[in-house]
Amino acid sequence: MKNPFVTGGYVSPKYFCDREKETDNIISLLSNGNNIALISPRRFGKTDLITHCFRQEGINDEYHTFLIDIYATKSLSDFVAVFGSSVIQALRSKGRAAWEMFIGMLTSVRSEISYDMEGKPVWSIGLGNIEHPATTLDEIFRYLNMADKPCLVAIDEFQQISRYSDGENVEAALRTHIQRCSNASFLFSGSQRHLMNNIFLSPSKPFYQSVTTMNLQAIPLEKYKAFCMEKFREGGKEISEETVTEVYEKCNATTMYMQRIMNILYMQTSEGKTCSIEQVQPAIDYLLELSSDTYESLFVQIPEKQRNLLLAIAWERKANEVMSGAFVRKHRLPSASSVSVALKGLLEKDFITFDNGYYSIYDLFFQMWIERRFLKPL
Repeated sequence: MKNPFVTGGYVSPKYFCDREKETDNIISLLSNGNNIALISPRRFGKTDLITHCFRQEGINDEYHTFLIDIYATKSLSDFVAVFGSSVIQALRSKGRAAWEMFIGMLTSVRSEISYDMEGKPVWSIGLGNIEHPATTLDEIFRYLNMADKPCLVAIDEFQQISRYSDGENVEAALRTHIQRCSNASFLFSGSQRHLMNNIFLSPSKPFYQSVTTMNLQAIPLEKYKAFCMEKFREGGKEISEETVTEVYEKCNATTMYMQRIMNILYMQTSEGKTCSIEQVQPAIDYLLELSSDTYESLFVQIPEKQRNLLLAIAWERKANEVMSGAFVRKHRLPSASSVSVALKGLLEKDFITFDNGYYSIYDLFFQMWIERRFLKPL
Protein backbone atom coordinates (compact mmCIF):
# COMPACT_ATOMS: atom_id res chain seq x y z
CA MET A 1 0.00 0.00 0.00
CA LYS A 2 1.12 3.55 -0.67
CA ASN A 3 0.54 4.44 2.97
CA PRO A 4 0.97 1.59 5.49
CA PHE A 5 -1.01 3.32 8.26
CA VAL A 6 -4.46 2.06 7.39
CA THR A 7 -7.44 4.16 8.49
CA GLY A 8 -10.29 2.48 6.60
CA GLY A 9 -10.58 -0.94 8.21
CA TYR A 10 -8.64 -4.19 8.23
CA VAL A 11 -6.49 -4.98 5.18
CA SER A 12 -4.08 -7.80 6.03
CA PRO A 13 -1.76 -9.04 8.82
CA LYS A 14 1.08 -6.97 7.32
CA TYR A 15 -0.66 -3.73 8.30
CA PHE A 16 -2.00 -4.96 11.64
CA CYS A 17 -0.05 -4.07 14.77
CA ASP A 18 0.56 -6.63 17.52
CA ARG A 19 -2.46 -8.22 19.28
CA GLU A 20 -0.69 -11.59 19.03
CA LYS A 21 -1.70 -12.74 22.51
CA GLU A 22 -5.29 -11.53 22.09
CA THR A 23 -5.53 -13.27 18.70
CA ASP A 24 -4.31 -16.56 20.14
CA ASN A 25 -6.69 -16.31 23.11
CA ILE A 26 -9.74 -15.53 20.99
CA ILE A 27 -9.07 -18.29 18.47
CA SER A 28 -8.30 -20.86 21.18
CA LEU A 29 -11.43 -20.04 23.18
CA LEU A 30 -13.82 -19.93 20.22
CA SER A 31 -12.46 -23.07 18.57
CA ASN A 32 -12.91 -24.92 21.86
CA GLY A 33 -16.57 -24.06 22.17
CA ASN A 34 -16.34 -21.03 24.48
CA ASN A 35 -18.31 -17.82 24.08
CA ILE A 36 -16.53 -14.50 24.68
CA ALA A 37 -17.46 -10.97 25.72
CA LEU A 38 -14.79 -8.62 24.33
CA ILE A 39 -14.92 -5.19 25.97
CA SER A 40 -12.93 -2.03 25.33
CA PRO A 41 -13.50 1.65 24.52
CA ARG A 42 -14.49 2.43 20.95
CA ARG A 43 -11.74 2.93 18.39
CA PHE A 44 -9.35 0.57 20.18
CA GLY A 45 -9.52 -1.77 17.19
CA LYS A 46 -11.99 -4.45 18.37
CA THR A 47 -13.58 -4.93 14.95
CA ASP A 48 -10.22 -5.15 13.18
CA LEU A 49 -9.03 -7.65 15.80
CA ILE A 50 -12.07 -9.85 15.19
CA THR A 51 -11.54 -9.66 11.43
CA HIS A 52 -7.85 -10.47 11.96
CA CYS A 53 -8.81 -13.58 13.97
CA PHE A 54 -11.29 -14.72 11.34
CA ARG A 55 -8.65 -14.30 8.59
CA GLN A 56 -6.08 -16.50 10.32
CA GLU A 57 -4.81 -19.56 8.47
CA GLY A 58 -7.18 -22.46 8.92
CA ILE A 59 -10.05 -20.49 10.41
CA ASN A 60 -11.57 -19.36 7.13
CA ASP A 61 -11.30 -22.89 5.71
CA GLU A 62 -12.54 -24.83 8.72
CA TYR A 63 -15.31 -22.47 9.87
CA HIS A 64 -18.04 -20.24 8.56
CA THR A 65 -17.32 -16.84 10.11
CA PHE A 66 -19.92 -14.10 10.50
CA LEU A 67 -19.34 -10.55 11.77
CA ILE A 68 -22.58 -8.72 12.59
CA ASP A 69 -22.47 -5.01 13.45
CA ILE A 70 -25.66 -4.05 15.32
CA TYR A 71 -24.67 -0.47 16.21
CA ALA A 72 -27.46 1.02 14.05
CA THR A 73 -30.18 -1.35 15.26
CA LYS A 74 -33.04 -0.31 17.53
CA SER A 75 -35.24 -3.41 17.77
CA LEU A 76 -35.32 -7.18 17.38
CA SER A 77 -36.58 -6.67 13.82
CA ASP A 78 -33.50 -4.54 13.03
CA PHE A 79 -31.25 -7.08 14.73
CA VAL A 80 -32.61 -9.96 12.65
CA ALA A 81 -32.33 -7.94 9.43
CA VAL A 82 -28.66 -7.16 10.06
CA PHE A 83 -27.98 -10.74 11.19
CA GLY A 84 -29.52 -12.27 8.06
CA SER A 85 -27.84 -9.78 5.74
CA SER A 86 -24.41 -10.45 7.29
CA VAL A 87 -24.79 -14.22 6.99
CA ILE A 88 -25.78 -14.04 3.32
CA GLN A 89 -22.94 -11.61 2.58
CA ALA A 90 -20.40 -13.97 4.17
CA LEU A 91 -21.77 -17.05 2.40
CA ARG A 92 -21.79 -15.47 -1.07
CA SER A 93 -18.10 -16.33 -1.51
CA LYS A 94 -18.41 -19.83 -0.07
CA GLY A 95 -20.15 -21.39 -3.06
CA ARG A 96 -23.72 -22.05 -4.14
CA ALA A 97 -24.26 -25.02 -1.81
CA ALA A 98 -23.40 -22.92 1.25
CA TRP A 99 -25.83 -20.06 0.59
CA GLU A 100 -28.55 -22.27 -0.85
CA MET A 101 -28.67 -24.19 2.43
CA PHE A 102 -29.17 -20.93 4.36
CA ILE A 103 -31.84 -19.56 2.03
CA GLY A 104 -33.62 -22.90 2.09
CA MET A 105 -34.23 -22.43 5.81
CA LEU A 106 -35.49 -18.85 5.56
CA THR A 107 -39.09 -19.71 4.80
CA SER A 108 -40.43 -16.59 6.52
CA VAL A 109 -38.52 -14.12 4.29
CA ARG A 110 -37.44 -16.20 1.29
CA SER A 111 -39.61 -14.19 -1.10
CA GLU A 112 -37.68 -11.06 -0.08
CA ILE A 113 -34.30 -12.45 -1.15
CA SER A 114 -33.19 -11.13 -4.56
CA TYR A 115 -30.28 -12.13 -6.81
CA ASP A 116 -27.59 -10.13 -8.54
CA MET A 117 -26.30 -10.44 -12.12
CA GLU A 118 -24.06 -13.36 -11.09
CA GLY A 119 -26.97 -15.24 -9.60
CA LYS A 120 -25.78 -14.70 -6.02
CA PRO A 121 -28.27 -13.83 -3.28
CA VAL A 122 -28.79 -10.30 -1.95
CA TRP A 123 -30.60 -9.53 1.30
CA SER A 124 -33.19 -6.95 0.24
CA ILE A 125 -34.95 -6.45 3.57
CA GLY A 126 -34.37 -3.08 5.22
CA LEU A 127 -34.24 -2.31 8.92
CA GLY A 128 -37.62 -2.60 10.59
CA ASN A 129 -39.23 -4.45 7.69
CA ILE A 130 -39.27 -8.00 9.03
CA GLU A 131 -42.83 -8.82 10.02
CA HIS A 132 -42.09 -11.84 12.22
CA PRO A 133 -38.54 -11.34 13.57
CA ALA A 134 -38.78 -14.09 16.19
CA THR A 135 -39.62 -16.63 13.48
CA THR A 136 -36.80 -15.45 11.22
CA LEU A 137 -34.38 -15.55 14.15
CA ASP A 138 -35.40 -19.17 14.78
CA GLU A 139 -34.60 -19.96 11.14
CA ILE A 140 -31.17 -18.28 11.28
CA PHE A 141 -30.20 -20.25 14.37
CA ARG A 142 -31.54 -23.43 12.81
CA TYR A 143 -29.13 -22.83 9.94
CA LEU A 144 -26.21 -22.17 12.32
CA ASN A 145 -26.90 -25.44 14.10
CA MET A 146 -27.13 -27.45 10.86
CA ALA A 147 -24.45 -25.72 8.74
CA ASP A 148 -21.92 -27.93 6.95
CA LYS A 149 -19.11 -26.35 8.98
CA PRO A 150 -18.91 -25.11 12.57
CA CYS A 151 -19.70 -21.39 12.79
CA LEU A 152 -18.00 -18.49 14.56
CA VAL A 153 -20.36 -15.57 15.09
CA ALA A 154 -19.16 -12.15 16.28
CA ILE A 155 -21.81 -9.59 17.22
CA ASP A 156 -20.23 -6.13 17.35
CA GLU A 157 -21.53 -3.31 19.59
CA PHE A 158 -23.60 -5.90 21.43
CA GLN A 159 -24.55 -3.46 24.21
CA GLN A 160 -27.00 -1.94 21.73
CA ILE A 161 -29.59 -4.61 22.58
CA SER A 162 -29.93 -3.12 26.08
CA ARG A 163 -31.39 -0.03 24.39
CA TYR A 164 -34.17 -1.91 22.63
CA SER A 165 -37.63 -1.27 24.07
CA ASP A 166 -37.88 -5.04 24.67
CA GLY A 167 -34.18 -5.46 25.43
CA GLU A 168 -34.48 -7.98 28.26
CA ASN A 169 -36.79 -10.19 26.17
CA VAL A 170 -34.28 -10.07 23.31
CA GLU A 171 -31.45 -11.02 25.67
CA ALA A 172 -33.47 -13.96 26.99
CA ALA A 173 -34.38 -15.14 23.48
CA LEU A 174 -30.79 -14.94 22.26
CA ARG A 175 -29.49 -16.74 25.34
CA THR A 176 -31.95 -19.59 24.76
CA HIS A 177 -31.00 -19.90 21.09
CA ILE A 178 -27.28 -19.85 21.89
CA GLN A 179 -27.63 -22.50 24.59
CA ARG A 180 -29.25 -24.81 22.06
CA CYS A 181 -26.76 -24.07 19.26
CA SER A 182 -24.00 -26.68 19.51
CA ASN A 183 -22.49 -25.91 16.10
CA ALA A 184 -21.49 -22.28 16.78
CA SER A 185 -19.40 -20.21 19.16
CA PHE A 186 -20.18 -16.55 19.79
CA LEU A 187 -18.12 -13.44 20.45
CA PHE A 188 -19.97 -10.40 21.80
CA SER A 189 -17.94 -7.21 21.49
CA GLY A 190 -18.91 -3.91 23.05
CA SER A 191 -17.56 -0.44 23.66
CA GLN A 192 -19.64 0.69 26.63
CA ARG A 193 -18.28 -1.12 29.63
CA HIS A 194 -21.11 -0.33 32.04
CA LEU A 195 -23.75 -1.66 29.62
CA MET A 196 -21.72 -4.76 28.73
CA ASN A 197 -21.04 -5.46 32.40
CA ASN A 198 -24.75 -5.14 33.12
CA ILE A 199 -25.55 -7.71 30.41
CA PHE A 200 -22.92 -10.28 31.33
CA LEU A 201 -22.08 -9.70 35.00
CA SER A 202 -25.51 -9.06 36.55
CA PRO A 203 -26.94 -12.18 38.29
CA SER A 204 -30.46 -11.23 37.20
CA LYS A 205 -29.57 -11.14 33.49
CA PRO A 206 -29.93 -14.07 31.03
CA PHE A 207 -26.27 -13.95 29.92
CA TYR A 208 -24.87 -14.06 33.48
CA GLN A 209 -21.80 -16.35 33.69
CA SER A 210 -22.33 -17.52 30.10
CA VAL A 211 -19.12 -16.09 28.61
CA THR A 212 -15.41 -15.61 29.15
CA THR A 213 -14.85 -11.87 29.55
CA MET A 214 -11.85 -10.24 27.84
CA ASN A 215 -10.98 -6.59 28.41
CA LEU A 216 -9.00 -5.28 25.45
CA GLN A 217 -6.11 -3.09 26.56
CA ALA A 218 -4.15 -0.53 24.56
CA ILE A 219 -1.36 -1.71 22.28
CA PRO A 220 1.87 -1.41 24.33
CA LEU A 221 3.95 1.65 23.43
CA GLU A 222 7.06 -0.38 22.60
CA LYS A 223 5.08 -2.57 20.20
CA TYR A 224 3.58 0.45 18.47
CA LYS A 225 6.99 2.14 18.24
CA ALA A 226 8.49 -0.90 16.56
CA PHE A 227 5.53 -1.14 14.15
CA CYS A 228 5.72 2.53 13.13
CA MET A 229 9.48 2.59 12.71
CA GLU A 230 9.37 -0.58 10.60
CA LYS A 231 6.70 0.81 8.30
CA PHE A 232 8.58 4.09 7.83
CA ARG A 233 11.78 2.19 7.00
CA GLU A 234 9.96 0.02 4.47
CA GLY A 235 9.00 3.24 2.70
CA GLY A 236 12.56 4.59 2.75
CA LYS A 237 11.79 7.00 5.60
CA GLU A 238 12.55 7.26 9.33
CA ILE A 239 10.62 8.32 12.39
CA SER A 240 12.09 9.04 15.81
CA GLU A 241 11.01 7.11 18.89
CA GLU A 242 10.04 10.32 20.64
CA THR A 243 7.70 11.21 17.77
CA VAL A 244 5.81 7.93 18.09
CA THR A 245 5.65 8.42 21.87
CA GLU A 246 4.21 11.91 21.39
CA VAL A 247 1.46 10.57 19.12
CA TYR A 248 0.76 7.69 21.51
CA GLU A 249 0.38 10.02 24.49
CA LYS A 250 -1.69 12.66 22.71
CA CYS A 251 -4.10 9.94 21.55
CA ASN A 252 -4.35 8.24 24.94
CA ALA A 253 -3.09 5.09 23.20
CA THR A 254 -6.31 4.85 21.14
CA THR A 255 -5.51 2.92 17.97
CA MET A 256 -7.73 4.69 15.45
CA TYR A 257 -6.51 8.20 16.31
CA MET A 258 -2.87 7.11 16.36
CA GLN A 259 -3.28 5.54 12.93
CA ARG A 260 -4.88 8.66 11.48
CA ILE A 261 -2.09 10.90 12.74
CA MET A 262 0.62 8.46 11.66
CA ASN A 263 -1.00 8.31 8.22
CA ILE A 264 -0.60 12.09 7.87
CA LEU A 265 2.95 12.06 9.26
CA TYR A 266 3.93 9.35 6.78
CA MET A 267 2.27 11.28 3.95
CA GLN A 268 4.08 14.50 4.87
CA THR A 269 7.55 12.93 5.31
CA SER A 270 9.60 12.74 2.13
CA GLU A 271 11.59 9.65 1.21
CA GLY A 272 15.01 9.75 2.83
CA LYS A 273 13.84 12.13 5.56
CA THR A 274 13.10 11.62 9.27
CA CYS A 275 9.73 12.49 10.81
CA SER A 276 10.34 14.59 13.92
CA ILE A 277 8.30 15.43 17.00
CA GLU A 278 7.78 18.98 15.71
CA GLN A 279 5.55 17.59 12.95
CA VAL A 280 2.99 16.04 15.31
CA GLN A 281 0.97 19.10 16.29
CA PRO A 282 0.75 20.46 12.72
CA ALA A 283 -0.50 17.01 11.63
CA ILE A 284 -3.22 17.12 14.31
CA ASP A 285 -4.13 20.68 13.32
CA TYR A 286 -4.39 19.55 9.70
CA LEU A 287 -6.85 16.78 10.65
CA LEU A 288 -8.90 19.09 12.87
CA GLU A 289 -9.10 21.70 10.12
CA LEU A 290 -10.39 19.09 7.67
CA SER A 291 -13.19 18.20 10.10
CA SER A 292 -13.84 21.70 11.39
CA ASP A 293 -17.05 22.36 9.42
CA THR A 294 -18.45 18.97 10.42
CA TYR A 295 -17.71 19.51 14.11
CA GLU A 296 -19.09 23.06 13.97
CA SER A 297 -22.35 21.84 12.47
CA LEU A 298 -22.55 19.00 14.99
CA PHE A 299 -21.92 21.30 17.91
CA VAL A 300 -24.54 23.91 17.07
CA GLN A 301 -27.22 21.23 16.69
CA ILE A 302 -26.78 20.08 20.29
CA PRO A 303 -29.41 21.59 22.63
CA GLU A 304 -28.03 24.38 24.81
CA LYS A 305 -28.12 22.55 28.16
CA GLN A 306 -26.45 19.50 26.66
CA ARG A 307 -23.91 21.75 24.94
CA ASN A 308 -22.98 23.44 28.22
CA LEU A 309 -22.54 20.08 29.93
CA LEU A 310 -20.47 18.84 26.98
CA LEU A 311 -18.16 21.86 27.38
CA ALA A 312 -17.83 21.14 31.10
CA ILE A 313 -16.87 17.52 30.44
CA ALA A 314 -14.48 18.62 27.70
CA TRP A 315 -12.80 21.02 30.16
CA GLU A 316 -12.24 18.18 32.63
CA ARG A 317 -11.38 15.65 29.89
CA LYS A 318 -12.37 12.93 32.38
CA ALA A 319 -15.23 14.09 34.58
CA ASN A 320 -16.76 12.35 37.59
CA GLU A 321 -19.53 13.27 40.02
CA VAL A 322 -21.02 15.53 37.36
CA MET A 323 -24.25 15.98 39.34
CA SER A 324 -22.46 17.09 42.49
CA GLY A 325 -22.89 20.62 43.76
CA ALA A 326 -19.17 21.28 43.30
CA PHE A 327 -19.23 20.31 39.61
CA VAL A 328 -22.42 22.27 38.95
CA ARG A 329 -21.03 25.41 40.60
CA LYS A 330 -17.58 25.13 39.00
CA HIS A 331 -19.02 25.01 35.49
CA ARG A 332 -21.99 27.33 36.18
CA LEU A 333 -24.58 24.74 35.24
CA PRO A 334 -28.25 25.33 36.17
CA SER A 335 -28.83 22.45 38.60
CA ALA A 336 -28.14 18.78 39.30
CA SER A 337 -31.52 17.79 37.85
CA SER A 338 -30.78 19.74 34.68
CA VAL A 339 -27.39 18.00 34.40
CA SER A 340 -29.10 14.62 34.82
CA VAL A 341 -31.43 15.25 31.87
CA ALA A 342 -28.61 16.65 29.69
CA LEU A 343 -26.36 13.73 30.61
CA LYS A 344 -28.94 11.21 29.44
CA GLY A 345 -29.28 13.02 26.11
CA LEU A 346 -25.53 13.12 25.48
CA LEU A 347 -25.15 9.43 26.34
CA GLU A 348 -28.02 8.41 24.09
CA LYS A 349 -26.51 10.34 21.18
CA ASP A 350 -23.04 8.87 21.86
CA PHE A 351 -21.42 12.27 22.30
CA ILE A 352 -19.99 11.06 25.60
CA THR A 353 -19.12 7.74 27.17
CA PHE A 354 -19.02 6.47 30.73
CA ASP A 355 -16.13 4.20 31.72
CA ASN A 356 -14.64 3.32 35.11
CA GLY A 357 -16.60 6.05 36.85
CA TYR A 358 -15.67 8.86 34.45
CA TYR A 359 -17.49 10.65 31.64
CA SER A 360 -15.51 11.72 28.58
CA ILE A 361 -16.16 12.76 24.99
CA TYR A 362 -16.30 9.75 22.67
CA ASP A 363 -14.45 11.32 19.76
CA LEU A 364 -10.97 12.45 20.81
CA PHE A 365 -10.64 14.73 17.79
CA PHE A 366 -13.97 16.35 18.70
CA GLN A 367 -12.51 16.88 22.18
CA MET A 368 -9.43 18.50 20.64
CA TRP A 369 -11.57 20.65 18.36
CA ILE A 370 -13.66 21.88 21.31
CA GLU A 371 -10.52 22.70 23.27
CA ARG A 372 -9.07 24.65 20.38
CA ARG A 373 -12.36 26.37 19.52
CA PHE A 374 -13.79 27.15 22.98
CA LEU A 375 -11.58 26.26 25.89
CA LYS A 376 -7.82 26.34 25.86
CA PRO A 377 -4.78 25.69 23.67
CA LEU A 378 -3.90 22.04 23.08
